[in-house]
Amino acid sequence: MNIVIVDDNAVNLMLMAALARSATGLEPLRFDDPVTGLEWCREHGADLIVVDFMMPRMDGHQFIEAVRATPHLADVPVVMVTATGQNDVRRRALEIGATDFLTKPVDSTEIKLRLRNLLQLRQAQNLLRDRAALLADEVRKATEAILLRERDLIVRLSRAAEFRDPETGGHIQRMAHYAALIARQMGEPESYAQALLTAAPMHDVGKLGTPDHILLKKGRLDGDELAVMHQHAEIGGRILADTDSPLLKLACEIAETHHEKFDGSGYPRGLKGEQIPLGGRIVAVADVFDALNSHRPYKQAWPLQDSRAYVEQHSGSHFDPRCVAAFVKGWDEVVAIRAQFPD
Repeated sequence: MNIVIVDDNAVNLMLMAALARSATGLEPLRFDDPVTGLEWCREHGADLIVVDFMMPRMDGHQFIEAVRATPHLADVPVVMVTATGQNDVRRRALEIGATDFLTKPVDSTEIKLRLRNLLQLRQAQNLLRDRAALLADEVRKATEAILLRERDLIVRLSRAAEFRDPETGGHIQRMAHYAALIARQMGEPESYAQALLTAAPMHDVGKLGTPDHILLKKGRLDGDELAVMHQHAEIGGRILADTDSPLLKLACEIAETHHEKFDGSGYPRGLKGEQIPLGGRIVAVADVFDALNSHRPYKQAWPLQDSRAYVEQHSGSHFDPRCVAAFVKGWDEVVAIRAQFPD
């Protein structure tokens, strides 16, 4: 710990240093120039400062104000040395942040007791601050561990759905990156874009509940089969419902609503406009676009430009116009994502 003594009088400086050494067992740092002493404290920090009032270049009040204006010195105990009867000086010092006073002529026993007590107070402050920092770090680590477990759960559920779904892993990667891109282009926080990147692959987890003869059918589905297939959105919502995890809540929202349409003609609930959660509106664009330009047993892949044209043509009907505009704005990145995650 650092004890700093600032006094332009060499005799006083030597005496105060000897008393501080005797009281604390520490070797104080001595400065006969307040400006130099202040610069040292700002650079290296201090745990206890003793400063005289009457000094050239900078008096005790100015020194204390400068110390308190320095963030890492704001709570350091500062003792000002004054002459007897300087009550106005003391009051002003208290106003600007002095911790205690010493009066000339000095009482050696009193000085040693005051310095020892103030240094013990500083030690307690440091321990409390360090403990708070330690606890904050432990909370951070625990939170990170929980988030990692949540992401691991999402990845595993996504894999489970992928094993049953004829759609490729490339589709899941692409649509998740498209979703994150759209969120960024809409001005959403990066934290939200990252959450979409993690949660969007869960969009079709409800297909775990779709019968194989429908899910794996090579040709187009008839009306009754489509009705059963459409149940996967509701099933996905039920799988992911009732969670306290913000990430899983977002995945649940996406699974339930990514087949809703902006004009209200979608499923499962026929939500319209901004009744559809933002995650569902974003993933609707990302999912349909990639499905169009991906090969399926019942269709050939569309060219990228044709898939883009379809999305633009259905802005305001199937898709949220804001999401479509954001998607088109990031078109160069869309093309790069398509190339990065091939089937």
